[in-house]
Amino acid sequence: MMDTLLSLRVFAEVAEQKNFSAVAERLGLSPAMTSKHVKHVEARVGARLLNRNSRNVSLTEAGAQYLQTVRPLLDGLTEAEAQLTTDSLSPRGMLRLSMPVWMSNPSFAKILTAYHQQNPHVTFDIDLSGRKINMVEEGIDLALRVAFKLDDGLIARKLAEVTFQMVAAPKFLDSFGRPKTPDDLNNAPMLAYSQVAADGRIKFGGEEGMDVKLRPILVSANESMLHQAAVAGMGFAMLPNWAAQNDVKEGRLEVVLPIVAWPKLHIQAIYADRSYLPAKVRSFLDFLAGPDGFSSVLK
Repeated sequence: MMDTLLSLRVFAEVAEQKNFSAVAERLGLSPAMTSKHVKHVEARVGARLLNRNSRNVSLTEAGAQYLQTVRPLLDGLTEAEAQLTTDSLSPRGMLRLSMPVWMSNPSFAKILTAYHQQNPHVTFDIDLSGRKINMVEEGIDLALRVAFKLDDGLIARKLAEVTFQMVAAPKFLDSFGRPKTPDDLNNAPMLAYSQVAADGRIKFGGEEGMDVKLRPILVSANESMLHQAAVAGMGFAMLPNWAAQNDVKEGRLEVVLPIVAWPKLHIQAIYADRSYLPAKVRSFLDFLAGPDGFSSVLK
């Protein structure tokens, strides 16, 4: 008779690792038994949960929905078992994190280092992109985003406020001219972040401000590409203060219309709607929101 709980664990591992052989070796099972456990779960729920062939393993739509349901239950059971064998449950394990390219900088590296020093049993696997992800299917624990349209079943926690500013290279401004008012930016060449202002439209001056419509000449979800194109003198770009401050300080970029109230957005932590977050996720969220997290570097 099959152990249903073990079968659920096997299914979740295979769904996340997308590899029967690796899961079999990790759990001390034969590949054939690993496959039997997955088939046992599929038989119980009456649906095909995984697509598999000789090369690939992927979740079906039913499989993704089922994994989202059973994973928090398995995580909760694992931590409950751990609490019976230790006086205090410490964060541990691999934390799979997705974050935008512009967070790839010394400041965020210091945040990761400070957290790891306090939680040495947590390791990181980081996807550095701004792309839309399927958190359940890709096994992502946490996504950090400044703009993110939430899918059903996901929740967000605001961690910090980020101020954006318009910047351009001095040599570009020497040719184009230095805007005196927001109206001077109408139809100006813009390096547009596709997740926020793909059409080049930006609201200035807070809630009572005005809309300005620039002309996108480069649209990308990769903030690093927009940043480098701005430094090269291609056009105007809206960048987070955090990302642009060194280039401004060293003269590679200039702040455009510095007296204007620029858009403020929130860094959000996006994660699956779980009633019980694993300690590694919960502790990292609390750290990012605390005094040693984003507030220590976002000025």
